[in-house]
Amino acid sequence: MKKEQKHETDYIEKYQNEGYTSNFLFENGCLIDSETNYAYQPDEIYIVANHRYEGMSNPDDMSILYVIETKDQIRGTHLIGYGPTADLEEAEFFKDIPKANYSKNSDIDELT
Repeated sequence: MKKEQKHETDYIEKYQNEGYTSNFLFENGCLIDSETNYAYQPDEIYIVANHRYEGMSNPDDMSILYVIETKDQIRGTHLIGYGPTADLEEAEFFKDIPKANYSKNSDIDELT
């Protein structure tokens, strides 16, 4: 049986060890690479995996960790809130990523 990760930071660290080291920020309707400041559009983003979390002490504290590869092979992660505290514009951005750009993998163990 696989050991379940309890916090987003556990997965972020595992993915960083696998080369997903870039950090992406959502700003002005785009996903921005924090190093290069390149602004990616939804069709330039590929979702390698995603993980959903609920806060242990507060079930309304919900988030999704997206593991991302861009059209130019930049690999990194992005964490967003969802549920009652979600940023609707950010949620729409991820909804606009073409379904074909979503991998079937959902676990780091399946990526290697």
